[in-house]
Amino acid sequence: MKIFIDTGILDEIREAVSWGIVDGVTTNPSLVAKSGKPFRELLEEITRIVDGPISAEVVSTKADSMVREAEDLAKIHRNIVVKIPLIVEGLKAIKVLSAKGVKTNCTLCFSASQALLAAKAGATYISPFVGRLDDISTEGMQLIRDIRQIYVNYGIKTLILTASARSPMHFLEAAKIGSDVITAPFAVLKQLAHHPLTDLGLAKFLADWEKAKK
Repeated sequence: MKIFIDTGILDEIREAVSWGIVDGVTTNPSLVAKSGKPFRELLEEITRIVDGPISAEVVSTKADSMVREAEDLAKIHRNIVVKIPLIVEGLKAIKVLSAKGVKTNCTLCFSASQALLAAKAGATYISPFVGRLDDISTEGMQLIRDIRQIYVNYGIKTLILTASARSPMHFLEAAKIGSDVITAPFAVLKQLAHHPLTDLGLAKFLADWEKAKK
């Protein structure tokens, strides 16, 4: 399973990349706003840090405008993947962009039926938002299971990108189900690396080492 970091904060990206675990980056308008940097400048800086897929979202809501915006974003770097919302106009845009060879990440997916439509339209990635489903008392990870089953049934090549992941359990379940990618905030990635027994074990090893030196 590929691991993307979901952030627009460059220091977080640099730190996570230094661990050797980051395969790509996802951004959205909210994360870009938090970064305090102009959109294109931020994307250009991220491409210099990460050699992998970098999702950048359009803000248009009409297909023709989405296509123009997407083509402009794709010119920034070969690794740019354009995020397109899962609405009818978005499906139209994905169809056109797919034919032009522009990589797309169909975002804001909340049902397996939507995921099937996105795949039919030619999306490179589908981004089901599991955390937001959990927020309304629905099991978000069941959506990943359903999409995986449908995609396997028909040999669909669209990659499942588990998004809105908010805990290590989302990460674990996504890996068990067979999600192609998961994107998570820096705080969640840090949680994954820690375990209390690891900390206790290391403290004991170091204490025993100090005793052995005396």
